[in-house]
Amino acid sequence: MSNALTRTDFRFPKQKSVYHGKVRDVYNINDDLLVMVVSDRISAFDVVLPEGIPYKGQVLNQIAEKFLDATADIVPNWKMDSPDPNVTVGQMCEPYKVEMVIRGYLTGHAWREYRDGKRELCGIPLPEEMVENQKFDEPIITPTTKADEGHDEDISRDDIISQGLVDKVEYEMLEDYTRKLFQRGTEMADEKGLILVDTKYEFGKKGGKIYLIDEIHTPDSSRYFYADGYEKRLKNGEKQKQLSKEFVRQWLIENGFQGKEGQTVPEMNEDFVISVSERYIELFEKITGDKFEKSDTSKIHSRIEKGVTEYLVGQV
Repeated sequence: MSNALTRTDFRFPKQKSVYHGKVRDVYNINDDLLVMVVSDRISAFDVVLPEGIPYKGQVLNQIAEKFLDATADIVPNWKMDSPDPNVTVGQMCEPYKVEMVIRGYLTGHAWREYRDGKRELCGIPLPEEMVENQKFDEPIITPTTKADEGHDEDISRDDIISQGLVDKVEYEMLEDYTRKLFQRGTEMADEKGLILVDTKYEFGKKGGKIYLIDEIHTPDSSRYFYADGYEKRLKNGEKQKQLSKEFVRQWLIENGFQGKEGQTVPEMNEDFVISVSERYIELFEKITGDKFEKSDTSKIHSRIEKGVTEYLVGQV
């Protein structure tokens, strides 16, 4: 099996700290730059699974890189360069304490709330008699708080402003950026025969300027449907064909795991790991329209350390 990047513990020039997330390891360089290493770890049901997925980190990093570059005319973003297939280096910003979630369709969390009888989400009224996966007349923005611990919570625009999480003028700018980014992502997805269903954006501030931060339009942060057959499936009440990591969740469910107490993660044998890796590569090629070029993973840690260190020496 190819080498999967499941743990990093680098010491880069002028490094001050490191944050190990579920998938990404983020290195603070002199309180000025961030080195985001996208690992091959995979999580589901808030659990990091025991086996890494070869090339998954490269897939996610390079999808995000493509969309950051393709939207830089809408809003400045944190990305400066990608000195390795698994790494993005960029500006360290002060994150806003909300995530901007935008939904073009009634699905996922929004559908579950609607199915349970709610007709308002984040202060936005929802029409009666909608069905799962139906398109909204206009995309709706349903922000969430960014929780230090536990789950993010839905919050309304008015509460964000009244609680001082973001001031009114800046929040209106975040909403404007969110709509424009979603529109661009929708157009790019449409060119590939896909529907960008919903997604989330994170923003930060540096030197009084707003930046788009983190990653965008990857299968980790976004949901895609295949456009072909969407209307027919909607009319027949069938599940939509998705482009996401939903297939991993389904495999876990079929093998008796949903992240609940007392449950054990099923064994991920080599054939399954390879199949997931191939699926992520398929995701990459479908979303970007580019051919995926596998990086050399034989010495992946030293490859990353060398590429990042050489880049930082010229920056810090």
